[in-house]
Order: sequence, then structure tokens, then C-alpha cells
Amino acid sequence: MNTEHTNLKDALSAKQAAWETNASEAQKEMTTENLEAIVATQFLENAVNVGDKIIDFTLKNALGECTNLQSVLDNGPVILTWYRGGWCPYCNITLQYLQNSLPEFKKYGANLLALTPELPDKSLSTSEKHDLQFEVLSDVGNKIAKQYGLVYKLTDALSEIYQNKLGLKNYNGDDSSELPITATYVIDAKGIVQYAFLDADYRKRAEISEIIDVLKTL
Repeated sequence: MNTEHTNLKDALSAKQAAWETNASEAQKEMTTENLEAIVATQFLENAVNVGDKIIDFTLKNALGECTNLQSVLDNGPVILTWYRGGWCPYCNITLQYLQNSLPEFKKYGANLLALTPELPDKSLSTSEKHDLQFEVLSDVGNKIAKQYGLVYKLTDALSEIYQNKLGLKNYNGDDSSELPITATYVIDAKGIVQYAFLDADYRKRAEISEIIDVLKTL
């Protein structure tokens, strides 16, 4: 992992600063318009949040093995996080920091589950690339993300870039141009959300120290 930055926020900010240095004004404008469109949906009003009972699910990992959320909760708290895909540099940075923090999470008896709309073979590539030692589950079609109120649709302008230049359909298996909010939850063993990080800006993620602070109270 890149140890140049001591915390995730700084690493993500550095990545964003580098992008802004090289991005065109048109690219910046499209990104801003997309973020404004997400905020306009008022997704926070409908998203699962602190105090809510979790919605149980069963999803497969890249090897086709099923993981049930409630079964994992039977063994202790769960950190549940969404990422857009292995093509997203901000997601890759976050996954690296989460992997590095696994020993600390386990110290408090917590398990980490990461959900992505990517097809299993794509999520396997991401797991292998970062040598991830936690479960990465394929939420194909964003079915679970939709139940949690976390899905948004890219603006037409940004969708064209993601589909034609990035090849999003090849990653997700559809041309819906829908992605999940990069949310993170800390769920106690009773299935109640004790912490929720919800931000329309995919360049911002839950800070590791905040997750650990919540785990200390459980």
C-alpha cells in the first residue's frame, strides 16, 4: 500500500488534486453536474441509515461461494461497504487502506464485506490485484444497493464516457449506467446500523479511524 499518506482522506485528496490538474474544464463540469444530480435525488432520505435494522441478503463472491449477511453478523459486528469497481482509482485506494486495516478490525471482532456491481470475474481480478483478504461480493444489477437506497444513474454525458471509453458494460454486464453510492456501514451483532457514511461524492470515503472508533463502542 502507498504509505505516503497516513490516512485515507489525504490519499484520496491527493488523487483528486492530481486529477484536477490534468482534467479538462469539460470533464470537471461533467463530474460536478453528475454529483449535483445525485444530491438532487435526495437519496439520503431513503437510504439505510443509523438506527435502522439491516436488510439481510445473500450474495456470491468471485468464486461462486455464497455469503449471508445475517450469518456473518452471528459472529460479530460487520463493516459493510460499497465500491464502484476496480476501474475506479478512488475505490482501489480505499480497498488498499481497508485491507491494511483488517487486523485492527478483527481486533474488535468485526468482519468486512465489500459489495460491487461488477461481474464475479471482474471482482476476482480486483481481489487478486490487491490481495484482498476479505469477502468481495458481486451485487450484479445493484439489487442489494437498491434495497439500501444507494443507487444512482449517471448523467447522459458521463454515461457516454463510462460506457464508450471505460467499457462499464463489460464490468457490470448491463448498460444501465447505474452505480452505487460508495457507502459504508458499521452494523452491530443485533443487525442495527451504528455508523453510516453516505456521500454523493465518490471521491470521499469513510475514514478508517471513524470505523474503528465505532467498533470500540460495540
